[in-house]
Amino acid sequence: MTNWLPDISRGSGPVYLRLADSIESAIASGALPAGSKLPPQRNLAYDIGVTIGTIGRAYALVHERGLVAGEVGRGTYVLNRSETPPGEQIDPLTVSLGGTRVQDAPANKIRFDTTAAPDLGQGKVIAGILAEIGEQHLSEISSYSRSFPQNWFEAGRRWLARSGWTPEVENIVPTLGAHAAAIAVIAAVSAPGDKIVFEDLTYTQISRSARLLGRRTLTVDSDKLGMIPEDFERLCQQQHPKIAFLMPTVHNPTLAIMPYERRAAIAAIARKHSVWLIEDDLYGGMADDDTPLLASIAPDRTFLVNGLSKSVAAGVRGGWVACPPHFAQRIRVTHKMITGGLPFILAETCARLVGSGTAHEIRKASVKELSRRVQLAREQLQGFDFESHLHAPFLWLKLPEPWMSGTFKNAAYRDGVLVDDEDEFKAARGEKAYHRVRIGLSSPKTGQELTSGLMILRRLLENGGSAYDGEI
Repeated sequence: MTNWLPDISRGSGPVYLRLADSIESAIASGALPAGSKLPPQRNLAYDIGVTIGTIGRAYALVHERGLVAGEVGRGTYVLNRSETPPGEQIDPLTVSLGGTRVQDAPANKIRFDTTAAPDLGQGKVIAGILAEIGEQHLSEISSYSRSFPQNWFEAGRRWLARSGWTPEVENIVPTLGAHAAAIAVIAAVSAPGDKIVFEDLTYTQISRSARLLGRRTLTVDSDKLGMIPEDFERLCQQQHPKIAFLMPTVHNPTLAIMPYERRAAIAAIARKHSVWLIEDDLYGGMADDDTPLLASIAPDRTFLVNGLSKSVAAGVRGGWVACPPHFAQRIRVTHKMITGGLPFILAETCARLVGSGTAHEIRKASVKELSRRVQLAREQLQGFDFESHLHAPFLWLKLPEPWMSGTFKNAAYRDGVLVDDEDEFKAARGEKAYHRVRIGLSSPKTGQELTSGLMILRRLLENGGSAYDGEI
């Protein structure tokens, strides 16, 4: 056991971050040599006058940096990085871009960290479509997709239509999912060094991908109704962003639905300052919400993206983007450059799913199943503070004292459940703490598995930090 104590008076930012940086500096200087045991979290919390949640979050961070390893019941030890096999070393770029999720999740954990469409047996339907395509298009599936059949565009037009608005077919681009659609737009209408606006909480795989492309990230303040127009205008005036990415309908992870007046205000600000808008509507088609789309309010500068991953099947990688007039060709070429091209067999499968009406039927069944799961989660977590939507595959849970988001995530992992902490959704580092976790409900295979996972989380919530010493 080491008698080392950190100096958290230096640096800036949250205490947990300064503590993690202090640990890293001590390891680099030799003050914490390889093999030394870090102080127990309760002891260190007492010695430096902070909460155990702060210590747990710092320890989790240095663990993510590949500096320490932990064993339940034994404590946390400094790794000898020179002796660590190459396959086990943590690459800093991987950590910074990979988010906070476990990269290779153990098979024995209950997965509440995904919102892919629930398994309703749609694999058999998709297998039948694949077999038909194999019989009918042998040459197409064995070569590059050099021409796009009209039904691919018609399917996108049909899938993206909502709230009384339907895009023009000539403005549709089929893509390898909504993520690929958004990245193709960012690559097509911005350049390295340009600034992209994200809500302070967002689908961060887009913001991380944008940084990988050399774009810079800005965050705009949000409230319970979504992006705040006044702060968006401030950013536009001071920072001159090129694009804003937002989720007006069933925001991930907050579940906010932006009212029409705010959408109209954001559209007006974007038009005034020549900012392109990317509207992620992945959950919108599931929500039964009739608020007009941004794409209908500002069709001249909104790229609407959607796909099949959350309501039909994530594995077919189906998506579309509806572009402002005259942009479809640019997005189509950029998407090919970014992804390598659209496989015929996947695009044709998605087009047939939508064109036959099967995708809409599966979405209805998914929404019905998710509604059942949301009701069950509401019952199991009754008495705790959370946001939910009857048709959305996740909850946004407020943690009671003394839980911190990262510490609760670690405790849930120890007890066999994977959840997403709030850092997974932060587009940039900031001072604001929400003390929340997102609980995805679509992955469990049975009602018993779902109930079991929710009971584990409830037990942790009721016991508080007293049940968790924070050892990694």
